[in-house]
Amino acid sequence: MKIVIQRVSRASVTIDGQVKSAIGKGYMILLGVAEGDTSEDVDWLVKKVASLRVFDDEQGVMNIPITAINGEILVISQFTLLASYKKGNRPSWIHAAKHEVSIPLYNEFCDKLSREIGRQVGTGEFGADMKVELMNDGPVTICMDTRHKE
Repeated sequence: MKIVIQRVSRASVTIDGQVKSAIGKGYMILLGVAEGDTSEDVDWLVKKVASLRVFDDEQGVMNIPITAINGEILVISQFTLLASYKKGNRPSWIHAAKHEVSIPLYNEFCDKLSREIGRQVGTGEFGADMKVELMNDGPVTICMDTRHKE
């Protein structure tokens, strides 16, 4: 699994002209599920995201996790994170998991993350044409890949 976490002041996702989810201060996360990903990958990412200390303390140092600020999270499915670009200029999606694998793992990630932070995370709609808007705070952007846990 690959994720891109952006610390945001606000974020929202719109589908067919209707806002599906909107959050204030917190994280907007893009999540890509790869072939071979499992619930163990979900568990590892959930713990990392919930424990990540990128919000400022009293001295202005990134030292506070999202749970300490009662922050919100929006998770958007993003298979294009798994793009293969080694040959030519048109990306290939051969590393992205099929729907029957990726949808349950996406839902599991959202459910477990909601429980871990003690509040419901916002979501997009798997496979939909989504318009994502965000105000990056910092900017702070962090990429994580469960294939590179060190």
